[in-house]
Amino acid sequence: MPKSQFIDPNEVRKSGWIKFFDIPVNQYNRTLEEERQNFSDDQLIRIYRDMLIIREFETMLSLIKTTGEYNGIKYDYPGPAHLSIGQEAAAVGQAFVLDKDDFIFGSHRSHGEVIAKGLSTIEKLSDDELLKIMESYFDGAILRVVEENLKNISSIKELSVNFFLYGALAEIFGRETGFQKGLGGSMHVFFPPFGIYPNNAIVGGSADIAVGAALFKKINKKNGIVVVNIGDGSMACGPVWEAMCLATMDQYKKLWDEEYRGGLPIIFNFMDNQYAMGGQTRGETMGYDMLARVGAGVNPEQMHAERVDGYNPLAVIDAMKRKKYLLEQKQGPVLLDIVTYRLTGHSPSDSSSYRTKEEIEAWAVQDPIVTYRDELIRAGIVTEEKIQEIQSYVKELITKICALAVDENVSPRINLVKDPDGIAKYVFSNQRIEKMEDRTPEVLIPKEENPRVKQIKNKIRVGIIDGKPVPKAKVFNLRDAIFEALLDKFYTDPTLISYGEDLRDWGGAFAVYRGLTESLPYHRLFNTCISEGAIVGSAVGYGMCGGRVVVEIMYCDFIGRAGDEIFNQLAKWQAMSAGTLKMPVIVRVSVGSKYGAQHSQDWTSIVSHIPELKVVFPATPYDAKGLMNSALSSTDPVIFFESQRLYDIGELFHKEGVPEGYYEVPIGEPDIKKEGKDITILTVGATLYRALDAAKILEEKYGVSAEIIDARSLVPFNYEKVIESVKKTGKIVLTSDACARGSILKDMAATIADLAFDYLDAPPVVVGSKNWIVPAYEFENYFFPQADWIIDAIHERIMPLKGHVPKNNFTTNEILRINRLGI
Repeated sequence: MPKSQFIDPNEVRKSGWIKFFDIPVNQYNRTLEEERQNFSDDQLIRIYRDMLIIREFETMLSLIKTTGEYNGIKYDYPGPAHLSIGQEAAAVGQAFVLDKDDFIFGSHRSHGEVIAKGLSTIEKLSDDELLKIMESYFDGAILRVVEENLKNISSIKELSVNFFLYGALAEIFGRETGFQKGLGGSMHVFFPPFGIYPNNAIVGGSADIAVGAALFKKINKKNGIVVVNIGDGSMACGPVWEAMCLATMDQYKKLWDEEYRGGLPIIFNFMDNQYAMGGQTRGETMGYDMLARVGAGVNPEQMHAERVDGYNPLAVIDAMKRKKYLLEQKQGPVLLDIVTYRLTGHSPSDSSSYRTKEEIEAWAVQDPIVTYRDELIRAGIVTEEKIQEIQSYVKELITKICALAVDENVSPRINLVKDPDGIAKYVFSNQRIEKMEDRTPEVLIPKEENPRVKQIKNKIRVGIIDGKPVPKAKVFNLRDAIFEALLDKFYTDPTLISYGEDLRDWGGAFAVYRGLTESLPYHRLFNTCISEGAIVGSAVGYGMCGGRVVVEIMYCDFIGRAGDEIFNQLAKWQAMSAGTLKMPVIVRVSVGSKYGAQHSQDWTSIVSHIPELKVVFPATPYDAKGLMNSALSSTDPVIFFESQRLYDIGELFHKEGVPEGYYEVPIGEPDIKKEGKDITILTVGATLYRALDAAKILEEKYGVSAEIIDARSLVPFNYEKVIESVKKTGKIVLTSDACARGSILKDMAATIADLAFDYLDAPPVVVGSKNWIVPAYEFENYFFPQADWIIDAIHERIMPLKGHVPKNNFTTNEILRINRLGI
């Protein structure tokens, strides 16, 4: 909400016209002879060689997949093989102008782009640089396989080609000697040392991740551009539209400080092969006629959109050179519509029944490998004999790489018998890094001069004095605790940025960020469009490229808008990269109150179900600051839940209050908030305080001493303290604001029953919210757990309380009834 930009009604209401400029369509028209002024003959021949390597590589995959054999090598490969046969010119043309500092991201059909980028990067790097990369990647494990098994390699560059193709194919075949130790597979081959970042099995899934990579380059002043390769079918996907909106925000050119002002360095490169699986995008499933037209609807520059003949590698090179120059002049982003065609089906099981034989043959006649080869011969650049030599070289290259990759002895899979944690060890990095880069963070004022820091100095850092609560206006609260941790890290880690909806000036939906604006330049704290998916997705890209980021998506309910980005992207890449990528990303979400069915849900259980996410939910200021500090030093993704009910609460449990200095609360360790001997109550989030109310009633009215444990974290979770408590009390109730059915509490209860069965006097009991919609505020006490619910559940399910008259029905018949009805 920049007050500097006055929205003048006289201007906004003025009549006029929105004017567009022409979008070029296949305008490249230079001959090969003309282009010889711009390319050496060796370069022109290498373009052919690289296209041929891609074609033979994918032909090999196709034959292995469909017949179980390639050139006498037998292998049964059950995995996916989404091929790009026919699209080689588009891939090689793109890669020709890119180097290791230029990052590419891709789709499930990106073998060609990966190979092209790898071959192009090898050509540009020195022998010393190549050796250093090969020797350091997984401590040289892949290199050793190649050196020990492939002979007669005459140069470092040739060794690098063999290394690269072998690492990619071993990955596709699920081998431990693959680039991701076989944990990524066909649709996720990547190699960051060459600027090749993750390809994505989710259609359009790379779009917003790539925007995050572009933000990382822009904000941290890194060389190079970002290219995201996605298909024409992805244009219908939410992540792509959200990514383009995030990439074209006006603030980059109008509001960011002069040093950082300008567009993002990203090309949305649509490999337009005419089909989205079996749907024909132009004429059937989409309405844009030509995909490049879409750029006109995104920003006044029309994203510099252009439609390019992707069957001509030189046309693609020409377009990439021009667009890369635009990005280097801070004029991005760019949209390229690369016209190409896949001669094979969506996958080997696709018979292409949705298109005619005549259509496929018409495109095959114009096969870019054949037509480009013929042009080289006609221009006298290469002879028929040289072509045959290249073809023989490529065939031999792919054959020996294939033989090596399928050999169980030299290319084994991760042995989960010998090493049961062979995959599990990559789920979390469990590293602690204070700052992602060692340089001075950019801030506007010294930390001690921040107005909110000065205000907090006057607050009381404990919640109770002389038995009385400190007034809300004077107490250091949970909101302040999170702010304090965030501010400290902004002054420590130069890569740290934070963004979301309404963060700057307003301070976020619940004022946690209030005061950060005074300390941080625009590029470190900024508002975004209302695109929760892109907010989280771009954070994934920013994190995997080496930065640390905190994003806010306001309400827990909005997790649904960022579902793929949280569940399939944020949660997956560390393990799928076999630990080569880190994910220092925090997603802040608040659990609501007062706002009804779509703004007040506790979805901790949904997130906790997803492997590879750390999940925390502090309920006190001390824990909020300590857990945020831990999350901000972690290299793992953390979903940081906060209760709107608790933002104003003071510290009630640490008598010394919340320390002003730095400290950490370990993620995964629950905390005993009240000691007791008769029953254990394990709480998550705001139910801590309702459990305290229940404990007081139990003590005063029934003589029952309750021990209360605040989970603080849900994933990971150390059960030892809970089990020790249960051994003492013999009974346990678990409670949170999440709906009871399918909740994480049910899983915890089952685990506790398993681990402490011999010590339990009754089964663990879960008290969660009703399996309804969240009702209006006036009915919330009938929906969220209350103190009397906990007491009634204890009375009915665990131990009768003398003289107790329950208000709520926890009987066996009621449990059967509500489950029968699904409520």
